[in-house]
Amino acid sequence: MTSLARSERVGGLIQEILSELLRRDISDPRLALTTITGVKVTKDLRLARVYFATAGGKSTSDAAALGFASAAGFIKRHLARQLGLRYMPAVEFFYDESFDHGARIDQLLKSIPKDHGPDSSDN
Repeated sequence: MTSLARSERVGGLIQEILSELLRRDISDPRLALTTITGVKVTKDLRLARVYFATAGGKSTSDAAALGFASAAGFIKRHLARQLGLRYMPAVEFFYDESFDHGARIDQLLKSIPKDHGPDSSDN
């Protein structure tokens, strides 16, 4: 249980550091409107899966993924200095589709006519 708690703490710290790094130090325009939505670190602290969302949705996610790939070395060096771990986890970036799913569900709910629900007084 301690390793799980530690991996969650390391994941939260990576998310904080990456968010600050994106805001201050990375000037790549492909990453300008990118947000780190979560980080999952394996129990052995060897792999960190970083999930991100972009303001343009799925259409800009491929460009953001390329931006992360080109900045991977810089990001890993910066994380290594900040984390101070014995072994720096490998970092992989994934587009977080949960915001797109949420927007789609919201769109579907708004498309339902309001006067045909169970609370309608047209009985």
